[in-house]
Amino acid sequence: MPWTGRLTAVLVAGTMFAVLAIAVSLKPSPSGVGSHQALGFQGCDFLTRTGLPCPSCGMTTSFAWFVRGNWIASFYVQPMGFVLAIITGTVFWAALYIASTGRPIQRLLRQLNGAWLVAALMGFGIGAWAWKIFIHLRGMDGW
Repeated sequence: MPWTGRLTAVLVAGTMFAVLAIAVSLKPSPSGVGSHQALGFQGCDFLTRTGLPCPSCGMTTSFAWFVRGNWIASFYVQPMGFVLAIITGTVFWAALYIASTGRPIQRLLRQLNGAWLVAALMGFGIGAWAWKIFIHLRGMDGW
């Protein structure tokens, strides 16, 4: 693999590491939403206006629980956040492998059917949003 590919892998690994490191620095919100506000972001306008969580509500809280090893809480507060945290960790390690060995992982990626994977993730994301709405309306949002 050329040095540009290895450098790209280092940048990808660094980005994934930064996401996970930020999650480590955040205290998970006990309400199940709003952990991102500790980073200076505003609260969710969708939640404020409609009373329903948006598709990404709880993602930061889910990541914060995930990096602490409480995977049950991570999945409970936002199932898609849990899946994205797994993907983030996987991409980190794969990029680190590519950067350190110079070996591409195309053989593994060729085994995956991209269209099926995207459709499955989209379907799971919709289901995760439905779950988040369900637990929010029942007042069971937090962990």
